[in-house]
Amino acid sequence: MSSKITPNTVSSLKKVRVGVLGATGTVGQRFITLLSEHPWFIIEALGASERSKGKKYREAVKWKQTIPLGGLAADLIVKGCTPEEFKTCQLVFSGLDADVAGDIEYAFRAANIPLFSNAKNYRRDPHVPLIVPLVNPSHFSIIPQQQSLHSPPLSKGFIVTNANCSTTGYVIPLAALEKAFGPIESVLVTTMQAISGAGYPGVPSLDILGNVVPYIGGEEEKIEWETLKILGGITDSENETDKNGAPLKTFDMHQAGGRPALRVSASCNRVPVVDGHMECVSLRFHRRPPPSPQQVREALSVFTPEIQSLGCPSSPRKAIEVFEEPDRPQPRLDVKGTHNGAGVSVGRVRQCQVLDIKFVVLSDNVSIGAATSSIINAEYAVLKGIVS
Repeated sequence: MSSKITPNTVSSLKKVRVGVLGATGTVGQRFITLLSEHPWFIIEALGASERSKGKKYREAVKWKQTIPLGGLAADLIVKGCTPEEFKTCQLVFSGLDADVAGDIEYAFRAANIPLFSNAKNYRRDPHVPLIVPLVNPSHFSIIPQQQSLHSPPLSKGFIVTNANCSTTGYVIPLAALEKAFGPIESVLVTTMQAISGAGYPGVPSLDILGNVVPYIGGEEEKIEWETLKILGGITDSENETDKNGAPLKTFDMHQAGGRPALRVSASCNRVPVVDGHMECVSLRFHRRPPPSPQQVREALSVFTPEIQSLGCPSSPRKAIEVFEEPDRPQPRLDVKGTHNGAGVSVGRVRQCQVLDIKFVVLSDNVSIGAATSSIINAEYAVLKGIVS
């Protein structure tokens, strides 16, 4: 890795050529809105299904973003989702649906193309990092192992995934609190998730208007498992070795280094809000006595992730906005408040009579919960020399 790369030196070089898979979907569209004005990345290629292939992007897409479609992307000819059609790209973003993402993303990695995925397919892979950029970019350190274990070994290709949108929002304040006060033992989280999280066309109107749906398939299990991988570290495996007999690195799932096993219980609900996932969180610290609500507010407010000090251009100016008002944050007022949805908002920090502390967190599920996370991950990889 080069230690001399800085945001200024990156911007002074030629643009980084990027591609977007699943470009006509809602996540793909969000990638395009963010990339269209990016200071480093220039959209080189767009990929979608066979029914869109060969059309101009403006003709293939049913545009659902509030920002008008324009710029170079509108007139790009949509390609198929094959590595051969993206060979001029230096990295690729995937907004593919999970039912098709697995084989396609594997093929791109095998073709030595770095891939940053929003899909769930490789999140559980023991050699693929699951990265929330405001929390655990250190997990990029497993990339060389992922490359060396591929057959044949890879020089450039890899897969990095970002987390489920509901997991992403609440692990950011959890990471800030563990940094300040040590390990968390138990978490209860109840989500109120926006309809945009279901994609397009999403939840039928008769199911969601004036209603709450207390079930989102697979969501609770994702939150409970992903939290452990994200907040945990990387350690030596006890039973796996490389070809030289050295222990392989593995994700410790928050159970190494004397930390207590973290228990997470999630309940997920779909609510009639367009954008913005709200989550009510209660937690117990390992530390006794636990921090006070005021100490928690202060720790959240000063939390500064590495991506901010490194200079990733899409990182929020403030990672966590802490509200003192008793009725904030609110999706309508606050979902875009932290750098166009790249950070999160926390409010109602108070003592919990069952555990230790409870609060409400709001995140933009289509920004930091999806495309924005992948873009910041790619920025970090460029600055660290992981992507050349």
